Amino acid sequence: MTVGEMLAATVPMVRTLNLEFLETTAERAVVRLPDQADYHNHIGGPHAGAMFTLAESASGAIVIAAFGDQMSRAVPLAVKAEIGYKKLAMGVVTATATLGRPVADVVAELDEGKRPEFPVVIEIQRADGAVTGEMTVVWTLRPNA
Repeated sequence: MTVGEMLAATVPMVRTLNLEFLETTAERAVVRLPDQADYHNHIGGPHAGAMFTLAESASGAIVIAAFGDQMSRAVPLAVKAEIGYKKLAMGVVTATATLGRPVADVVAELDEGKRPEFPVVIEIQRADGAVTGEMTVVWTLRPNA
């Protein structure tokens, strides 16, 4: 099962928005939100809540891709998120997520018995390449008790 298939199977909101996982690696996750009238805002573009969910889902995909081998001993949890809407988004939008810390550093903290935190930075772009939003989600790996 791919990361995208796993998220679609376990996170109902991913299925609701019909998110498409284009790339999911430990280095990058790319997720697309199709243009769907049911999720438009008052000006005909994707609703801010749909774009937040798109970006947060891209961040979750890269976390699973980067730390999936740690799931037997820790649970990934989003700690906080901040989003900025930069330009008008219309049509299909795509979120690209990247890790803000090296995987090895995060795992080393987990090995030390700590609860590491790390940022994931996401850009949201419309089809013409313009960046319409930027988001940072801080994640943690909570060690299992």
